[in-house]
Amino acid sequence: QVQLVESGGGLVQPGGSLRLSCAASGSIFSINDMGWYRQAPGKRHELVAAINSGGTTKYADSVKGRFTISRDNAKNTVYLQMNSLKPEDTAVYYCTAEIKSTAYELYYGDYWGPGTQVTVSS
Repeated sequence: QVQLVESGGGLVQPGGSLRLSCAASGSIFSINDMGWYRQAPGKRHELVAAINSGGTTKYADSVKGRFTISRDNAKNTVYLQMNSLKPEDTAVYYCTAEIKSTAYELYYGDYWGPGTQVTVSS
């Protein structure tokens, strides 16, 4: 069993900052890509940022220069530092990871966390 658990969401004023964390636990042999998606009310899931096992990152255009994704492979944890937050960043943020539980698996499984609410409002 593999679990992803996010933390760090909350209410913040426009221009403020938040740091999201997501720890993977359980039977883990290897983690490939990790990332963050978000879903605002009435909208589809949107990829916010992703990072591969080598540390290469990619970002949605809407967050470039404001958000930074990073990971600690020793802790099986991915982070999202969010600065200069805007009301349009309000959404439920989901952590994702591609994980193999054993060395015998051919493919990585896709895992999602339950989500954490981020609200940007004055």
